[in-house]
Amino acid sequence: MTMTQPQPDTRSAEAGGPAPIIEAVDLVKTYDTGKVRVNALRGVNLRIYPGEMVAIMGPSGCGKTTLLNCLSGIDVIDGGRVLVEGTDISKMSDNDKTEHRARRMGFIFQFYNLLPVLSAVENVELPLLVSGVRSGEARRRAIEAMDVVHLAEWATHRPAELSGGQRQRVTIARALVNNPAIVWGDEPTGDLDSVTAAEIMDLLSRLNKEHNQTFVLVTHDRGIAQRTERIIRMQDGLIIADEQVNDGPGGDGRQPAKE
Repeated sequence: MTMTQPQPDTRSAEAGGPAPIIEAVDLVKTYDTGKVRVNALRGVNLRIYPGEMVAIMGPSGCGKTTLLNCLSGIDVIDGGRVLVEGTDISKMSDNDKTEHRARRMGFIFQFYNLLPVLSAVENVELPLLVSGVRSGEARRRAIEAMDVVHLAEWATHRPAELSGGQRQRVTIARALVNNPAIVWGDEPTGDLDSVTAAEIMDLLSRLNKEHNQTFVLVTHDRGIAQRTERIIRMQDGLIIADEQVNDGPGGDGRQPAKE
């Protein structure tokens, strides 16, 4: 069966709308083990705008995590272009991409990726220290980020002393500590029970509204996706649908786009 992608988003700065903060143009990614060749992304075109909260959905192996990794510069692409804030990151060196991610992006992972020997606040401040921020300033900003996620009183506790929801809040604080323009989430509620997952989505929705940061979340959970304002559906390395969610809690009340 041959699938075609939805028509590209025609909004543009020239038409009076905002310029996209993330743009993929004919994006191709292939994995070749020598025995098996997998076309993970097959010419993806996508625009995401500042302040949007977007969910990427699809069955296992459809390419959604690969798309997130390519858009954020973690994976090297095999064709096409990726522009972030107008810069073609596919042309950057590895060091430049790493620095760009450290300054302009935050990441939320399903399994937290917290260092067990460090306290919560030490985990949160670590990206700042690696980026060369002075220790005193890094600690101040880390404590502020812990306060934003309502976890300041747990700052000195290690991950093993925290619940799953609390650990994910620490991960969110770490993602926000550098005041990123874009926050990427790869199944950010996938390891949580339904009540805690709803609490985490409440937090992400609030942060999206209050700080106007762009959130891009990979999820298999339709209930989580419905909390965003836009759902992108993938299958076999292609985008097969791009749905505006009507007045989603993570959005700003915008109505679905009209064709």
